[in-house]
Amino acid sequence: MAPFQRYVMRFQTLTHHAEQSARACAIMLGFAIPVSVALDNLLLAVTLGLWLVAADYRVKFAAIGSNGVALAALALFALLAAGLAWGERESGAGMNMLGKYIDLAFVPIFATLFRTEEARRSAWNAFAAALALTLVLSYLTWGGILAGDGTVIGFPDIPGNDLAMFKKSLTQNVLMAFGAFLFAHRALHAESLRSRIIWSALGLLAASNVLLLVQGRTGQLIFMALAVYFAHSVWRWRGTLVAAIGVTLVAVLLAAGSASFHRLTQTFDDLRIWQPGQSTHTSTGERLEFYRNSVAIVRDHPLIGVGTGGFAKAYADRMAGSEVPPTANPHSEYLNIAVQLGGVGLLALLYLFFCEWRLAPALAAPDRHLARALVITIAFGCLFNSLLMDHTEGLFFAWASGLLYAGLQSRPANSGAPTP
Repeated sequence: MAPFQRYVMRFQTLTHHAEQSARACAIMLGFAIPVSVALDNLLLAVTLGLWLVAADYRVKFAAIGSNGVALAALALFALLAAGLAWGERESGAGMNMLGKYIDLAFVPIFATLFRTEEARRSAWNAFAAALALTLVLSYLTWGGILAGDGTVIGFPDIPGNDLAMFKKSLTQNVLMAFGAFLFAHRALHAESLRSRIIWSALGLLAASNVLLLVQGRTGQLIFMALAVYFAHSVWRWRGTLVAAIGVTLVAVLLAAGSASFHRLTQTFDDLRIWQPGQSTHTSTGERLEFYRNSVAIVRDHPLIGVGTGGFAKAYADRMAGSEVPPTANPHSEYLNIAVQLGGVGLLALLYLFFCEWRLAPALAAPDRHLARALVITIAFGCLFNSLLMDHTEGLFFAWASGLLYAGLQSRPANSGAPTP
């Protein structure tokens, strides 16, 4: 064999192993995301390095170019990178903010790694295992069998976080609300009675964890929205009506008897006493001030905003001399993007969500409802939190988007479904 041929064969072997290893790391991310920031950062870096070593860029770029979700995510990240070119910001704030959204650039990478149904199934199994572990530890802590002393699990120094295990309550509830949908979805499509019972039990435990044990208003609202969508996906509009009534009744009952759910109902009292422009000691009042002042900044910079990383300075300048404390986070992803990138950036964010919703029917039947559940989870959660800027939620969205919409590339050409 000629030396050149040996070199080609060795290179092909190297790239093949790199591709397989990158896929394995991407699958393991499903377990790491709900559990460990350090581990998911390590896996993310290794996945990128192996993906680059695996080469075959012509095939990869062709797959990315035909994937509307991957392109929409890249477009939003490109706008954030371009936003470094204008506006005023503190030193280093621009690159720091861009780094918070780097997960968007990984959507096309994940989309090329999860092209097989086996890889996608393994990834969801890894994610489900992490949530199941979280549930076990949370219930053991609730039952007094484990003590959430803050050394390994739980956040006892933060009120309402003692039953949140690896993440703070807001993050755990967001992930667990989606997890409840995932478990119910698995139960619905289970091939055996034993599997159906296991997935159903996990779904009920996840629902109870979100609604009864762990405080997190965003996750509770997301859960109720997903419950209505799940009923619609199974029983169509009749199921939607029944689920909406059921969710309302459950909310009323929980408001009277659940300490965890009481924080959600307390929001209405906070809304009633809020006075615009005045300092407030309630989290709801603070958020309303963030929203009101952020909207005013958007009005002053409607087209392209104040630039990436410019939110904190723009907000501080506007609040100078007032009683309202400054903030670097408006607790709304829509306002966070709109302040930094104006209407152009907001449209790019909305288009990403719209693109995922529109292309979901092109996926295989089991995945299309998970895809729309993901959109509901993140788009709804972004109303009240800057989820894409937050590490765990932002990485989960990027990982799940790449995982789900990688299925677009393996769809039969004559299926008649919408093309990306």
